Amino acid sequence: MRVLIADDHDLVRETVAAFLMAEGVVEVKTAASLDEAVKITEETGSFDVVLLDYNMPGMNGLEGLTKMRASNDGCPVAILSGTATRDVADAALKAGAAGFVPKTLASKSMVTAIRFMAAGETYAPFGFMQEAPAAGDGLLTKRETDVLRGICEGKSNKEIARDLDLQEVTVKLHVKTLSRKLDARNRTQAAMIARDRNLV
Repeated sequence: MRVLIADDHDLVRETVAAFLMAEGVVEVKTAASLDEAVKITEETGSFDVVLLDYNMPGMNGLEGLTKMRASNDGCPVAILSGTATRDVADAALKAGAAGFVPKTLASKSMVTAIRFMAAGETYAPFGFMQEAPAAGDGLLTKRETDVLRGICEGKSNKEIARDLDLQEVTVKLHVKTLSRKLDARNRTQAAMIARDRNLV
């Protein structure tokens, strides 16, 4: 199986690629922008599955999905995102995405999702698609609120990961996402904002 991961965050690209290779995916290529991803498919042929970061350079919302699907000869192209809402996921699936993959998905689930899409199925995590925004701000998901609560209690990413039965790298992504949503420069500021707004 050949998989292409297009994401402008080095950490995400490398982590997802490492997950896939550890699970026996034969070939994993990475790109940092939509243009680079299109170039790779033109040079090396279509991939069984392409994962496209929703917010990376060149995407223009779902226009990038259409462009990538054409470049990948109609083979499965999925949206990968750490911040997109359920509405974006719905729109992506309606626009022909093979799936919607949250960056916070556990490694084994991500590999299963990719195999599922490579087999021609459509993937969208049931929990995410049913998820309502957290009470209080309406911005954070339930899982982000759980991570924020851990930060407010002074716990490290490792401790939060253990408490919530998540991978540490997943917690790091949640921290990054919730900090961006709260407009916080770091986890300390995120905790202060959370207390000010009674988010946890």
